[in-house]
Parts: sequence; C-alpha cells; structure tokens
Amino acid sequence: MIVINGASRGIGKFLLESYLSRNEEIIGTYNSTNPTKHLELYEKLDVTNQSSVENFVKRNKANFRNITLVNCAGITYNSFAHKAAIEKWVQVIDVNLIGVFRLIHALLPIMREEGYGRIINFSSVVAQRGTPGASAYAASKSALWGLGRSIATENASKGITINALNLGYFDIGMIEEVPEEYRANIIETIPVKRFGHPDEIFNSVEYLRNNPYVNGTSININAALYD
Repeated sequence: MIVINGASRGIGKFLLESYLSRNEEIIGTYNSTNPTKHLELYEKLDVTNQSSVENFVKRNKANFRNITLVNCAGITYNSFAHKAAIEKWVQVIDVNLIGVFRLIHALLPIMREEGYGRIINFSSVVAQRGTPGASAYAASKSALWGLGRSIATENASKGITINALNLGYFDIGMIEEVPEEYRANIIETIPVKRFGHPDEIFNSVEYLRNNPYVNGTSININAALYD
C-alpha cells in the first residue's frame, strides 16, 4: 500500500497517477485542494489535527500492508525573518514538519508489527542554499534530515527505512507559482539549464522503495546545483 500525503496537486498528484498506471494499491490524501479525478483513491486529511490523523489510520488499518509513506504535503511562507508574522511562520512548521511526524508516528506501529516500511520525505535545495525570505520553509525541510536519521536508527531492525529527497527545481509543483522572469533566472543557476522532470522524482522514489540498505540519509536531486 502506497500512502501519498498531499496527492491532489503537484508532485503528489503525479506520483499517485504514476502508481495508478502500474496498478499499485494507493491512498492519496488532500486537505485544502480538492482532487478532480480518481476521487475513490483520496481521503481528506489535516495533518495539523491529531484526531484527523488518528481517524485516517483507524479507517484504513485493515488495508495497510507493506506500507510506503510518501510525504509530499507542504506549504511555504515567504518573508524576511525580521518582518515575518509568527503565526504564519509556525504554520509552515506545523504542516511541513510536525504534520509529517504525526503521520509517521501513527503508521510506525503498523510497520513495526509487520516488519516492513518505507518512509520517503521531501526536502528541498532551498534548505541547503540559504534562500532569502525562506526561513520557515528551510527550517521545516532541513529538520526532516535529523528526524529521519533518528527514526532510521530506532526502526532499522524492523525492516523500516526512512530517507529524504532534497529536490532542486522541477517543472511541477511550487515552481508553477513563480513568475516567468524569475524562472528564467533560476534556470541559469542550474548547470544543465533546465528544470527537472517529474519522472526523475518518481525514479528516485522507486530507488528508495527498492533498496533496503539506504536508510537515514538524504539524496540530492538537483542536477549539481550547489553554491
């Protein structure tokens, strides 16, 4: 069973449709963006609400087998730190970090009992490059590295892996909200002079699903985009 957290748009939607084409058993979650097709595969889930997470797991526990959890859900808030609205800054942490942990925490007992689990979190090159105005997003994404290393050591003996994919700039997801002139500037910083393709993300998720000896790490998918 593949559980895609945040599957109604962007990367999550692409992954859900890719796995559907391979006849995989899938559940996709959504919250603020309603899905427009394959509605039978979706459930509403607010990862900032503990009861919502617990009820989601209870409803589907009988169907959970060989779980792969892919955490795609995320929000951003852009502001220089000294001007930031604290409540908006905290909201990013609540969705991108605490919400991810809530879902992992709820599914780990099932994974441990079964002796199998794959957890794949999406981090970002934004957390690596010191991007102005992105302190909330960067903090939430970089925290996933430490979270993953700790959970990996706790659960490796139970057949569970947890890793992060540090995404560069792809022609899907949040980049669609960036004005065209800024996109051109971003492409100039990428050595291959293009955005990544969604199938390159899918291939990386599949690599982590199928390699049990990769655990507690993060992998850069950014076409050599370094400072």
